[in-house]
Amino acid sequence: MSPSSQELSNADAAPGRGLIWVLFAALVVLWLGTLGWRDLVPTDEGRYAEIPREMVVSGDWVTPRLDGFKYFEKPPLQYWATAAVYEVFGFGEWQARLWTGLTGLFSVLFTGWAGARLFNRRTGVFAAGVLASMFYWNAMSHINTLDMGTAATMSASLMAFLLAQRPDASRTQTRWWMWATWAFMALAMLSKGLIGILLPGAVLVLYTLIYRDWKLWTRLYIVSGLLIFLAIAAPWFIWVQVRNPEFFDYFFIYQQFTRFLTDKLHRPGAWWYFFPILILGVLPWLGSLVPALWRGALQPAQRGAAFGDARGRTLHAQGMLVIWAVFIFAFFSISKSKLPSYILPIFPALALLIADYLDRARSGALRWQFGLLALLGLAGVIGLTQMHRLGNATTPGALYQQFGWWLEGTAALALLGGLLAWRWEARGRRTAAVLGVSVAMTLGFSLGIQQFQILGRTASTKDVVAAIRPWIHPGQPFYAVGTYDQTLPFYLDRTVTLVQYQGELHFGITQQPDLWVPTYADFARRWSEDRQPLALMPPSTLPALQALHMPMTVIYRAPRFVVIAKPGQDYGAAAQAAAARLPAAWNEGPSLTPPILPAGATQ
Repeated sequence: MSPSSQELSNADAAPGRGLIWVLFAALVVLWLGTLGWRDLVPTDEGRYAEIPREMVVSGDWVTPRLDGFKYFEKPPLQYWATAAVYEVFGFGEWQARLWTGLTGLFSVLFTGWAGARLFNRRTGVFAAGVLASMFYWNAMSHINTLDMGTAATMSASLMAFLLAQRPDASRTQTRWWMWATWAFMALAMLSKGLIGILLPGAVLVLYTLIYRDWKLWTRLYIVSGLLIFLAIAAPWFIWVQVRNPEFFDYFFIYQQFTRFLTDKLHRPGAWWYFFPILILGVLPWLGSLVPALWRGALQPAQRGAAFGDARGRTLHAQGMLVIWAVFIFAFFSISKSKLPSYILPIFPALALLIADYLDRARSGALRWQFGLLALLGLAGVIGLTQMHRLGNATTPGALYQQFGWWLEGTAALALLGGLLAWRWEARGRRTAAVLGVSVAMTLGFSLGIQQFQILGRTASTKDVVAAIRPWIHPGQPFYAVGTYDQTLPFYLDRTVTLVQYQGELHFGITQQPDLWVPTYADFARRWSEDRQPLALMPPSTLPALQALHMPMTVIYRAPRFVVIAKPGQDYGAAAQAAAARLPAAWNEGPSLTPPILPAGATQ
């Protein structure tokens, strides 16, 4: 559907193909080139890096395991993709995030491509730019979590559906795009479970009821589509159930239904939980959000020709996008279990709606929205000077402020981009205004978000493992006492033994209780018999072990963790040399033994 002639007269031309290719190349380099800038942090990043690592090491790609325990909370698509990357490129941070980065980038490109075919080329370019520059989509594309892959495959099913049902699609195009729709829903189910088909199905039902488009159901290729869906999604569910009879009840009943209907997972949230996330997430396009939704809901249907394959076919493309965004937002808002990333699948639909609005709005109408962006940027430049006030015992205020200076750069780009866009919009240069904001904020968010490394180092165990590396040897016992940091096994390149802690591994522990140590007393007995053991714990746990008169030497101490070794054990020459540099105060107190140093060495 093209803009009206009046609107076209007020709009400047779409960007040339040369510029589009330059922007595309720059986006790919920026998007993928920053994936390895940060350490992995708990919980999701460590967890979803470690499960594929254990698949590679064990050779078992059917039963997911975390720290050696069966882990059936999610299906395996991302595990498989990341494990395949590990097989080719080895273990590492960018390898762990590559699937997330690629699926986020794929959605940017596919949303833009779909926009060009559903509306016009400029709308398609705008859609890609809007989605790439949205704070939440940009950020989540660089965080190792399952929700980006889920959002990408679900949104791809929506875009493929719209392409299949557009009025000018031939019968062959409709068939192939509907088959793609079923395939993307199957991949979404392999990413996160039943929502991969239930949410798109519910949106389709609502669309049919609202617009009374009953003929649509004759073009869904339901029989052949279901065969494609089952061929992709079903084999793993059958295979894992055969190997693990306990799978069905835990995955489908507990994880899929109990999670939604009850608060047993202790992830509650008020009805307005997702509104702040949405407001922050759509930046820098906050001013366009409500007008885009309102205008999208009121847009008339696209109509097909009076002859051929498209005879009598209509499509309320904007209406479908609005229903998708509103329903999924409402669905997770009433859920008893909430996490911020649950609404991620609505952002490509919002990007396409906003792009259509940006393309169609009358000349000069966007000045107030670009002015709002500039004001928000100015507020950020001022407010981010106070980041140091967020400091705490684990992360000093100085680190927060250091991170804040980088975010100041992002805010400055918002201020500059908003002012330039306001000026260009006033002069009728709509394309330059929208692309200017898109480029500025994609760059600003990409570089600003990656500097979370300044704070992330205090949350990750990468530095902990580096510090105790001289004491680490293959096959030695390594315990996590009273805690479990999901990044620890990944950076150790091995599993650890949990002591008096279950957390998210409760189900796996009930299935394999021999892999953990139930109490501190049991741990003390094992410690006395172990050779070259190491144990990581929160500092608050240390007094409980001292009360058991466990012999131990502190070899690492920080606000989050303490690591102990066993006195009288030969950890090697490198450990002896490192022990000479340990502060003596670390091993003052009951049951604490200073390390035995090489002759002539002093602490």
